[in-house]
Amino acid sequence: MASTTKYIFVTGGVTSSLGKGIICASLGKLLEARGVKVTIQKLDPYINVDPGTMNPYEHGEVFVTDDGAETDLDLGHYERFLGVNTSQKNNVTTGRIYYDVIMKERSGAYLGKTVQVVPHITDEIKSRVLSLGSGDEFDVVIVEVGGTVGDIEGLPYIEAMRQLRFDVGRKNTLSIHLTLVPYLKAAGELKTKPTQHSVKTIYEIGLQPDILVCRAEVPIDKGIRRKIAQFCNVDIEDVIASIDAESIYEVPLLMLEEGLDKRVISKLELVCKDKPELKRWQQFVVAIKNPKRTIQIGLVGKYVEHRDAYISIVEALQHAGAENKCRVEIVWVQSDEITEENVAKKLSGLHAILVAPGFGHRGILGKLYSIEYARLNKIPFFGICLGMQCAVIEFARNVCGLKEANSTEFEPDSPHPVIDIMPDQKQSMETGGTMRLGLYDCEIKKGSKAEKAYKSLEIKERHRHRFELNNSYREQLASAGMHATGVNPGRNLAEIIEVEDHPWFVGVQFHPELKSKVIQPHPLFISFVEAALKIQTETVN
Repeated sequence: MASTTKYIFVTGGVTSSLGKGIICASLGKLLEARGVKVTIQKLDPYINVDPGTMNPYEHGEVFVTDDGAETDLDLGHYERFLGVNTSQKNNVTTGRIYYDVIMKERSGAYLGKTVQVVPHITDEIKSRVLSLGSGDEFDVVIVEVGGTVGDIEGLPYIEAMRQLRFDVGRKNTLSIHLTLVPYLKAAGELKTKPTQHSVKTIYEIGLQPDILVCRAEVPIDKGIRRKIAQFCNVDIEDVIASIDAESIYEVPLLMLEEGLDKRVISKLELVCKDKPELKRWQQFVVAIKNPKRTIQIGLVGKYVEHRDAYISIVEALQHAGAENKCRVEIVWVQSDEITEENVAKKLSGLHAILVAPGFGHRGILGKLYSIEYARLNKIPFFGICLGMQCAVIEFARNVCGLKEANSTEFEPDSPHPVIDIMPDQKQSMETGGTMRLGLYDCEIKKGSKAEKAYKSLEIKERHRHRFELNNSYREQLASAGMHATGVNPGRNLAEIIEVEDHPWFVGVQFHPELKSKVIQPHPLFISFVEAALKIQTETVN
């Protein structure tokens, strides 16, 4: 490899939600499989500083990195596909860009000059992109520009990409544009005009695509490709079809067939392996498409209408299912709709129950009824973050006899605050530190289900929460059968709880789904799915 880092800019046109993130992750996977060191960066044009305070219904999941950055959910795709960890540098928003520029202006960094979108905002964008490419850590940086070409808020990003092509040299950059080629059923044909208009728009604002990736519902024949190439000023080999796939994990293999990686390698003159090593990836796709068994796992949450809010959990269950040679069929259960009277009807027939994370009191009663049902009926249960906290509340109320047990998030004056903000955290809140974010250590109790899953007594997991299991109640919970089997050694905070005399009842304060990857499924999810398979076998027999 040449020492100079190469940059690939990926933009989208015609409509949103075409799958730029999946195309970026798929291209990254193909290059990584050829021995190229790759990372991916997401540039988001919204003014929020980060997605941390955004509504899950609007934005979907907030993905948390090891260094505690709250980022766009596409970073989860990047990590799952590439098998590498991202950081705060991998997600940039307009809000962060403007915030930093304003802070520099306030401190006099611009020496009293008029601060403008060009060059100051565009320079700040460029510096964020170049910071990932500095040094020898990466051969290629793939930069996904969020939004749709033509949006007002995206213009500074396109201008910054145009300037970068000049700054680092044309031979070290590549522009990929993702468009839609719609199929009109009534006419029985694909239409290229939206792609032509999209390319014309990006031309007008200064960026010329080198490769076009065209989303379509049906195959794109050579005639259509020739037409797109002719009117969009690219070679016919640079018109890449992206046909709808059954699974996102098939996309790298489809892009391999289309030759996307070959075109990128040729244009950037990358020195790498002749063929990508994708054996394990192919085995994973085969396992997903040809399962030996199917199990039903209920996902109880308050945002189930917008399933992107739980995208990492969904993918982690898929990874674990493939590892166990089974298909995990998720049964979506809206926690608001569960009552004491209908819980058995809502959850009957499930092989396992997962209570999802979240914030706020809405839907909590439904989660508590679901957990009680899983505990009493010996159904494998997995509680994540708020799911674990609800498990503690349910157990304290119904087993320990603390009928008014609650979290101070929902009842600040609870007489039994089994979930609370710890004293040292309350001190941190006064200085603005309101959450435990990022990677924290956890020591696991020997002989626990967690130890059997991890095959280790020391782990590190990612967190995103404010409230903790109140240490004042740990002994009382343990005497009744709920044990803290994972503890943060630095602050003596419970990270994992398990209930004895149950086939699989585990709650975790952290978010294990964020670390599950295609080639490295998360051990807790693998163990959870194994427990569900055992329940299915016992039910059948």
